[in-house]
Amino acid sequence: MSTADWLPDDFSVQQVDTNNTRLSVAVGGSGPTLVLLHGWPQTSRAWARVMPDFARNHTVIVPDLRGTGDSDRPEGGYAKTNQADDIRGILTALSLTGPVAVAGHDIGAMVAFAWATAHPEDVSHLILVDSLLPGFGLEEAMNVAEGGMWHFGFLMTPHIPEMLFDGHELEFFTATFTAMSNPGTFSDHELAAYARAYTGRERLRGGFEHYRTLLDDGRENRALLAQRKLPMPVLAVASARSGTATDQALALIADNVQSAVAPTGHFVAEEDPGWFTKAATAFLQ
Repeated sequence: MSTADWLPDDFSVQQVDTNNTRLSVAVGGSGPTLVLLHGWPQTSRAWARVMPDFARNHTVIVPDLRGTGDSDRPEGGYAKTNQADDIRGILTALSLTGPVAVAGHDIGAMVAFAWATAHPEDVSHLILVDSLLPGFGLEEAMNVAEGGMWHFGFLMTPHIPEMLFDGHELEFFTATFTAMSNPGTFSDHELAAYARAYTGRERLRGGFEHYRTLLDDGRENRALLAQRKLPMPVLAVASARSGTATDQALALIADNVQSAVAPTGHFVAEEDPGWFTKAATAFLQ
């Protein structure tokens, strides 16, 4: 099952062997490299509305993270620093040299942050879109005893989410996407496509694995940043409805932090692609 029916003109999809797995990667454009990392429950399709604009001035690399879309679903390897090595391997396979600009949304932002944390020399600019950071705010935000978000702990639980979501993918994703975005953002076709990408227990498991490493991810991030700060410029993008305080967390661990608030819900690049490309381009320049 291919998810590439959404692919913008002048982009192609490649299968890249990297870090003991195989990832599906959309590639297009020319110029300095820009890597776009999607969140959950999405695929590389999440960036379709902004890829053409970015490709005018960048070589744009848009993978399906391991466990999602047309990429493989290995049993392990979902630690965010290891997934950063997935992406580093893609760049090596495509003969792209760094440092590169990286933008991540949601889970993809956690991978981008881990990449910048573990290998700061690789990353020229870091854009984190509406995400909490393991080790720096996520744990407090997922504490249900203090009114935190319930879904993190639920999705981290082995086996149970797959059992409960199996057969209800479209129902759940439709409710989730519509509740967290401005009305009309996603068509029925797009919602069905995302549901298909996660239909069945094995595809669901591949998505949930990203959550099952979060506590370890936090410990690793804190250890890596205990003696240094992020040296590259960082843009923290929140949404008008999310209230994420990523910029405040970053202020303690990065030398150069800029912040912006998108006039959207959670899915910034899809709800207002014009706003996002303008904000990101200004930051990258």
